[in-house]
Amino acid sequence: MESDPETTTKYVFFDFEGDFTSMALSAVSLASEVAMIFGGIVPFIPQYLDIRRKETTKGFSIYVCLALLVANTLRILFWFGRFYETPLLIQSILMNLTMLALIHLCVKINSKNQIIRRKERLFQDFDSAYFWQWSDFQSYVECVLSFAACGSLLMFIFIDNVYFVETVGFFALFTEAMLGVPQFYRNFCNKSTYGMSLPMVLMWTCGDIFKTTYFILRKTPPQFFICGALQISVDLAILLQVWLYYEKSSKQVKSEGIN
Repeated sequence: MESDPETTTKYVFFDFEGDFTSMALSAVSLASEVAMIFGGIVPFIPQYLDIRRKETTKGFSIYVCLALLVANTLRILFWFGRFYETPLLIQSILMNLTMLALIHLCVKINSKNQIIRRKERLFQDFDSAYFWQWSDFQSYVECVLSFAACGSLLMFIFIDNVYFVETVGFFALFTEAMLGVPQFYRNFCNKSTYGMSLPMVLMWTCGDIFKTTYFILRKTPPQFFICGALQISVDLAILLQVWLYYEKSSKQVKSEGIN
């Protein structure tokens, strides 16, 4: 029995429509994964360029880098205990490299701006009074590698302990959620947001909203979206500071322009 050409055409049309929808969904999924991988580092590009252009680290808290290095190192270790999506793992690796690049710039600028040469402070001095205030970039690298080595050893020993693994995951994401706190505290002490990159904070906020939505839709471990919501709250608090301290910050910008 011969098939009806019209019916055959309809079947072909519906197959094409199904394939197109599938391809569109795959493209959206791929785009969201790429955005997740690179979206985290994009907000720091304006801050990096701002520091390099002005040749000053005033207004930027280097402890932001510490928070992200700790958070992403712990998140990488968490992956070995409880697998999660690969884009999130790649994001953590790229974020660590980005933070090290930002620290390298800050150390270079601070060293260049020294009028009176101060005593060098190194990681190997083990002086807690100068923790994360070292004179050379190598000390920061040594600290990060030491932390990663200790964390790796503990994860290797306790990898079968679900409570340990879940605790590592929680602290990784909680530390990242507290990312903006050093910047918030610095702004609060100065009663000004001068030197802080507003585009950076706006990108933080947009990125964290996207990221938290991604976590919920992808059904990632609960640590991810709970801490993501907390991170959005901190971002909004910093944006509130921009409004509260606008007058003083504007005067400082004008003063810099005159000088």
